[in-house]
Amino acid sequence: MGKSIAKLLVVILLIAAVVYTAFFDVTIFGYTNYGVLDEEHGVKRGLDLTGGSVIVYEADAESASAEDMSKVESIMRKRLDGLGYTEATVSIQGEKRVRIEIPSITDPEEAVAQLGQTAQLNFVDADGNVVLDGADVKSAKKMYGPVTENGASQNYVQLELNESGVQKFSDATAAAAAKKSENKNYIAIVLDDQVVSAPYVEEQITSDTAVITGDFTPEAAVELANLISAGQLPFNLKNVELRSVGPTLGEKALETSLTAAGIGIIIILLFMLVIYRVPGLAADLALCAYVGLLALIMGLLRVNLTLPGFAGIILSVGMAVDANVVIFERIKEEIGTGKTIKAAVGFGFKRAFTAILDSNVTTLIAAVVLYVYGTGTVKGFAVTLGLGILVSMFTAIVVTKFILVQISNIVAKNKKLYGGR
Repeated sequence: MGKSIAKLLVVILLIAAVVYTAFFDVTIFGYTNYGVLDEEHGVKRGLDLTGGSVIVYEADAESASAEDMSKVESIMRKRLDGLGYTEATVSIQGEKRVRIEIPSITDPEEAVAQLGQTAQLNFVDADGNVVLDGADVKSAKKMYGPVTENGASQNYVQLELNESGVQKFSDATAAAAAKKSENKNYIAIVLDDQVVSAPYVEEQITSDTAVITGDFTPEAAVELANLISAGQLPFNLKNVELRSVGPTLGEKALETSLTAAGIGIIIILLFMLVIYRVPGLAADLALCAYVGLLALIMGLLRVNLTLPGFAGIILSVGMAVDANVVIFERIKEEIGTGKTIKAAVGFGFKRAFTAILDSNVTTLIAAVVLYVYGTGTVKGFAVTLGLGILVSMFTAIVVTKFILVQISNIVAKNKKLYGGR
């Protein structure tokens, strides 16, 4: 009994530590973990909570392929990151539109001016002269293998040039190779005035392909190839919508939602304690662990929280409690058949596991589908719902069981405390 009491106390202290660390900034051994209440370093807030701007662009073309729209999305994402709008979201709407949401931006007109420009890809020599541009490149793809006959295999990017590009590149590489003694034998690849690579040229290249080598990881080579392939927008974009969203509505909605969630969780804690008694106490402790773990994970991942995402959290809370209800009803049935409390607890968790797994897996599949095919706030809902399901399964099956087993070792005689008769 003494060991069970000690284990139970340790678990309670761990749960309290997790909850505190999740919500408040804690520094341990020089490392600071930022809690979700830290608006600057904790969970990021979406457009509906902090306000910002919504910009919608439409392709200025009769038709736009899915590949072209994917390129547009990639370029816009890179531009936003370069401007410092790392929390912005980019999504494709329909066949010809791109929707951009930028939280906390105070000057949307400036963002429109920069985002609306066509991405420029240029090849520049050591003297700053543009020798060819993205229009001269057919495609770029990541390759792996030896670049020279006796060289070791490595990751590199292979460019395919069109007819005009072949002649321009031939002249440019010849001129660059002639400057080897001056250490100016390189041609820089510049995207949006930023150098993404500056390979050296050893000799004139007259073929329709060129190779960019360097200490590339597979991911870096793929990224560079994608940047070059998507160097220029396949068509012009026109701004069809620009509106500002104030934070007042979102702040009030978040405050109201937090209040409602707090009241709901308190009612759930009391309900579980009154109806299921000792198992209800274990469920309450596990629910506190669930809230702390989910908040901690969201803070570490810096999840972009929106109001629909908050709804996903509340839904997953309900699923966590639902799993406990299924388990405790099974335990009551086992006690009713005459089993001891310890045996009933073991059989209750074992027989409820399949039902809990099925319900959570099906919901998790729905969350994955929403994330893959959804856009904007739908993705936010899917992320928080998916994380909530995974954490709730862990707390319901592992944490609740451990706590209940320890309590049953302490109080194992009175079946009424476990819902039995």
